[in-house]
Amino acid sequence: MGMKNQLIAAGFTAFRLSRLHKALAPMTRGQGVILMFHRVRPFEDPGFAPNRLLEITPESLDAALDLTRRLGFEFVTLSEARRRLVHGGRRFAALTFDDGYRDTRDNALPVLERHEAPFTVFFAPGFIERTARLWWIELEEAVRRLDAIAFERDGVCLRLPAGSLPEKNAAFARIYWALRARPEQQLLDAAAALARQAGVDGTAIADALFMDWSEATAFARHPLVSAGAHTMTHRMLAKWPADVARAEMAESKAALEARMGPIEALAYPVGDPTSAGRREFELARELGFSCAVTTRPGMLFPGHAAHLTALPRVSVNGLWQGAGAMETLLSGAPFLLWNRGRRLNVA
Repeated sequence: MGMKNQLIAAGFTAFRLSRLHKALAPMTRGQGVILMFHRVRPFEDPGFAPNRLLEITPESLDAALDLTRRLGFEFVTLSEARRRLVHGGRRFAALTFDDGYRDTRDNALPVLERHEAPFTVFFAPGFIERTARLWWIELEEAVRRLDAIAFERDGVCLRLPAGSLPEKNAAFARIYWALRARPEQQLLDAAAALARQAGVDGTAIADALFMDWSEATAFARHPLVSAGAHTMTHRMLAKWPADVARAEMAESKAALEARMGPIEALAYPVGDPTSAGRREFELARELGFSCAVTTRPGMLFPGHAAHLTALPRVSVNGLWQGAGAMETLLSGAPFLLWNRGRRLNVA
């Protein structure tokens, strides 16, 4: 477990032992929350799984929804969440699923139907059409297959062992963060080079994971589903010129609306401050999105009504799927620390 994850785990333990989150909840829980999910599938233990933080089991989803309701959150659409931010109302939870994975339909939907919980799926047409790159999964698969990493490109030179599980975990983390710091085109080129070296077929991975247009369009007609945009090709928008960022948002909206009807909401890919900031928030407003969500962690407060294209979300993380962690997150207390006492983190 990396240092960041060790600190998070220590934080959860501290809250559990002190019960401080329970005392702070009346002040930190806010008006509501937007929960963020990615993959939902039965547990598998392949050993090397650096992207496991992006997936939870159906049983964990069921338990998380049950706990969320017991804590007094009412499940609502993202549109209704926006309305309550502006006009007030009962405490709410809006559920969002990024990327358009097929397991959202196959594994998450039965759980959501049992809870009668509406949810938004953020689709990237590039994933649907198999033209966008799953660079983080390609990187995982390349490291899984290689026993050593020999990589030199765009000023990044790495020679890393990758034979054992600890070596693979260390190699993935080293490569991932080295590339994340680079311009995104360099990241994509580097991941592609490693994938070719390891014989990884990115298109075959996308075929296995993502709905195609017929599946996505049919899924969007389900009464619990609202469709949202996730850009055309899942680019980290802040790393690109404004005209590219605008086109990514506008073209995804148009492509989805042509098949699914009005698209009101946007999720910024990756969604942290290095991927979406003030420029992107303003572009989303200009393009007619009524709300847009980041991955900046936090609960929702009345002040967010003035920043509807910069809304925070709470990630239901695959590394911490227990009820204790979920209860701590839904108290809002960890985000008081994460955001240095600020309720709004919208800069």
